[in-house]
Amino acid sequence: MDERLQEALMAAADGVTALLPQRRPSRAVLQGCRLVSHRGEHDNHSVYENTLPAFRRARDAGVWGIECDIHWTRDLVPVVIHDPDGARVFGDPGVVAELDFAGLRRRMPLVPSLEELVDEFGGNTHLMIEIKQAAYPDPLRQQDILAHTLAKLSAVEDYHFLALDPALFGHASFAPTASYLPVAELNVGELSELALVHHYGGLTGHYLLLGRHTVNAHHSFGQQIGTGHIGSRNALYRELNRGVEWLFSNHAVAMQGLVDRLLA
Repeated sequence: MDERLQEALMAAADGVTALLPQRRPSRAVLQGCRLVSHRGEHDNHSVYENTLPAFRRARDAGVWGIECDIHWTRDLVPVVIHDPDGARVFGDPGVVAELDFAGLRRRMPLVPSLEELVDEFGGNTHLMIEIKQAAYPDPLRQQDILAHTLAKLSAVEDYHFLALDPALFGHASFAPTASYLPVAELNVGELSELALVHHYGGLTGHYLLLGRHTVNAHHSFGQQIGTGHIGSRNALYRELNRGVEWLFSNHAVAMQGLVDRLLA
């Protein structure tokens, strides 16, 4: 689905959900709240998505985790950027896979390498790393580079992998399947079954698409659920009351502030 259309539909859904009263979660549930900042705390004007300043804003506000996306440069450096080029965010049409890292850094200095992200946030903030459909000219070497970059961290405890297409988990076969989290769109049933059969860590998707039956099925199998994109108090309450473990949000700092105030 086109990302702009998807964002518009999600915003409309959250607008409706925000108006539906929800029971305030218990203190114990609030204490276990694990928010994940989607691409960091950003507005793409003063602070840009998938950059170290965006991730710092989330971490410094006490947000449990950050979600990031990786692409590969021509010289096989994994870098943190959502799109295959910099046009939408940075106004630079340069294609990541056609630039070496030094050239990318000159043109888009805010794009961090995955190594830089891990050095600063690994071990103190949970990393949800989305593997994108990208160039894999040397998949075995790229997998070795990815494994080396994450070597000081523990899969599941410190990071998980996300993917819209579960076949992309093959680029991270060094990690246990419990670290894999497929991202469902309209194919919830298909990816839910796949996650259960292959013993993945769980399932993620929009909170309105992952119904109670799906959530309960994965919980009964010892798996966890992540839903996005939480943007209101009532959406937050709804997901916490459903027992959802990971709450992805484009407004994670505001949601964390709400949780902190309730706990205070």
